[in-house]
Amino acid sequence: MARILIIDDSPTEIHVLRTMLEKNGYSVSTAASGEEGVETARAQVPDLVLMDVVMPGLNGFQATRELSKQEETANVPVVVVSTKDQATDRVWAMRQGARDYITKPVTEDTLLQTIEKYLSA
Repeated sequence: MARILIIDDSPTEIHVLRTMLEKNGYSVSTAASGEEGVETARAQVPDLVLMDVVMPGLNGFQATRELSKQEETANVPVVVVSTKDQATDRVWAMRQGARDYITKPVTEDTLLQTIEKYLSA
């Protein structure tokens, strides 16, 4: 069972994503901030991270950069899941080390297809 870490400061968004993932057999852990997410990822080394961008403190871009630079988590795919849908946001996320970028609201099909693309690689 693949382990997915959701890093998002919205309890509602975490609930929606967790429900979709657990229904499809994934093991889910969560973090409510960028800082907590980086710590959790280092401690658990999940198979994939779903990262929000707009969070207080360490934002999703900064947290993604931290994860991609740290030896323990450098190979963990980060998929940004954000309401920000500008091309510049996508480019910046990729430059920080994200593997993919999905805009909210996320459909279950899009989420699962994106995750499978990185877990089966």
